[in-house]
Amino acid sequence: MAPDRGSVEDSAPPYLTDTEEHVKYLPEGQQFTVRGIAAGLAVGFILVCSNMYFGLQTGWVSMMTMPASLLGFGIFKVLSRHLTFPFSPVENVLVQSVAGGMGIMPLGCGFVGVLPAMEYLLKPSEQGPINLSMWKLIVWSLGLCYFGVVFAVPLRRQVIIREQLKFPSGFSTAVLIGVLHGKGQTQNSSALDPSKAATFGSLALENRPLIEADDVDVDGDIIDPTEEPPRVESVKDFSWNSNIRLLLITFGISGVYTLCTYFFPVLRNLPIFGTVAADTWLWALNPSLAYVGQGVIMGPSTTIHMLLGAVVGWAVLSPLAKYRGWAPGLIDDWETGSKGWIVWTSLAIMLADAVVSLGYIALSPLVRRAPSIVATIERRFQRGGLKGLFTSERNGYVPVHNGEDDPRPSVAARGSEEADTVPHLPSPAVERRNPFETQPVHSQRTWDEDDAPPEQLVGGKTVSIGLVVSVLICIASVHITFGNLVPLYATIIAVLMAMILSIMGVRALGETDLNPVSGISKLAQLFFALIIPQTHKSSVLINLVAGAISEAGALQAGDLMQDLKTGHLLGASPKAQFWGQMIGATVGAVVSAFIYRLYTSVYDVPGDLFQVPTAFVWISTARLVTGKGLPYMAREFAIGAAVLFAVLTALRTKAIGKSWHAYIPGGIAVAVGKRIQILHNELEILANYVPGMYNVPSFTLARTIGGLLSWYWRIYLRKADTPLIVLASGFILGEGFLSIVNLILESSQVPHL
Repeated sequence: MAPDRGSVEDSAPPYLTDTEEHVKYLPEGQQFTVRGIAAGLAVGFILVCSNMYFGLQTGWVSMMTMPASLLGFGIFKVLSRHLTFPFSPVENVLVQSVAGGMGIMPLGCGFVGVLPAMEYLLKPSEQGPINLSMWKLIVWSLGLCYFGVVFAVPLRRQVIIREQLKFPSGFSTAVLIGVLHGKGQTQNSSALDPSKAATFGSLALENRPLIEADDVDVDGDIIDPTEEPPRVESVKDFSWNSNIRLLLITFGISGVYTLCTYFFPVLRNLPIFGTVAADTWLWALNPSLAYVGQGVIMGPSTTIHMLLGAVVGWAVLSPLAKYRGWAPGLIDDWETGSKGWIVWTSLAIMLADAVVSLGYIALSPLVRRAPSIVATIERRFQRGGLKGLFTSERNGYVPVHNGEDDPRPSVAARGSEEADTVPHLPSPAVERRNPFETQPVHSQRTWDEDDAPPEQLVGGKTVSIGLVVSVLICIASVHITFGNLVPLYATIIAVLMAMILSIMGVRALGETDLNPVSGISKLAQLFFALIIPQTHKSSVLINLVAGAISEAGALQAGDLMQDLKTGHLLGASPKAQFWGQMIGATVGAVVSAFIYRLYTSVYDVPGDLFQVPTAFVWISTARLVTGKGLPYMAREFAIGAAVLFAVLTALRTKAIGKSWHAYIPGGIAVAVGKRIQILHNELEILANYVPGMYNVPSFTLARTIGGLLSWYWRIYLRKADTPLIVLASGFILGEGFLSIVNLILESSQVPHL
């Protein structure tokens, strides 16, 4: 639920009066439970199935943190009569952390992009194809699923505690969990302001466990917490059971449609523009409710830009390349047709966008702090000359004063400021019984610090050992999987580069709600083209492996950081989240390997159903940067597109917060000025135009319908986001999960009608 759109209001609980002392307590509930892990794995399995299916089709993968929280809540609500202790917000955080860590593995381990490129597109002259057995798939995926998670832990204090980056999706998930578990009490507007609700447990103080009895009612009225006039005069009561009902209904409808597409394959491509346009130029409509749901989550700005990309790519460049003889083959042919020709233009856009956007993210903090850095250097030089530049001014810790590096108010100042605006609900006291769990005790434990208690943090020793071990596992897995085809030094450099690029990805995610992992992988491929000789027999394979490692590290670090933001606001234990993510990643890596092999053994890949467009993007990028050459006239158009979108990306970056920002096409989706459009954008989309260019128009048209539906609901009707997000999630999960049934039917050779 959007934090700037509404909260739950019912009969208010007895708040502390102004004459009483405002005291903060640690949140209630058990932080790490077997049942929470089990529920997270169950939800994560659905996410894995969904992400593998859509990833192989179009490269689209979603973290689905909000639907995971809602599903986890629904599971325990159904089992409420059998619970020995309440299902609390912090346990819900554990559920969504496990589910999210598991659900991103199809992308994080390369199953929707780089592995199909290795197995089906790599030529014999490039040491391909690489046919991996099941056990090697598991070894590869396990090697990639850990180091990004461990590396994210030391970044947490900088980006969440000190800088307090927004992480909009993490904030939204925390608000949704708070509403679900809030028993209907009012959430003050200050608690829903990311600039004020940024300390440990700052949202948890508004919540109490909901699931104590089966007859608890959580219905309430959604109100607008901002000072602006309400966008609607009456809004339907927020009810968890109505949203669960909506999720199940849309899940079922989408699932039925998915089964129908098996028996009637024509439903996947409706010739709405005529048979000639559909058969020759691939302009058809795939009326999949899942892709409509994806468009809803993407929002109108992204989907319209994708539609423009489809028009440029498939209505302008494709006919031009065909009639000029630059791509003489069939339109749908990646080798000789215009489908393969226009991918080079999209690649140029991706590379230009990645360099400009990520370069800005990396350099902007340095530029902002340049005056203070220069002043420090001058002060040290004046005090100690050249020697003073390399010696610290003090020993031990140096306190951070207000107004210097840390823009946040002090704890005391914040307490006095929020005392007048945020009502605090006393929570049952807790004390540590084991490294993960918290149990109610007779005395109350107060906590008014910016960060979690020390016993709930991941220890430095754990991080140090875990980082070394996870890096060694990654290096060993690459060697076991590819042998001497990938040199040891190349793997080590790839892991180190992945860590550096992960920092950029985490910062981008915290500031824009978008983790540009595709851009990060393309930068890694570009870098390795400079250090690996083009004459090396495995240069293309090494390039693919390096990009995959960088993508995995950035994706996992960003996913955990988003979850840590949610847990931080709700007072969940970072240690419990860390281990939950590790468990989810481990199971997700193994499950993803099995599901991937099931799909590739039953269906033709690439084929009509699974076109694996991102695999062609991966292999084309590797061949481009390693000097394998481009089709005729592709170079000129690629250079022109790169220059154009580099300028547009720079303009979008400078225009953040401006009213005209969303109208500039291209670039990383950094629409922080249009929160309504990107608040729930948990998707991995590098450039708005690019997916529209390398995906056939049938998918883009369905997403555009969803984007327009999102605009109509959010902008025209001015209604709250939650029902729309639930509807979209049901559509997506229904088709993704029921695709397993289609897989069984296909493997059983059930005839199509």
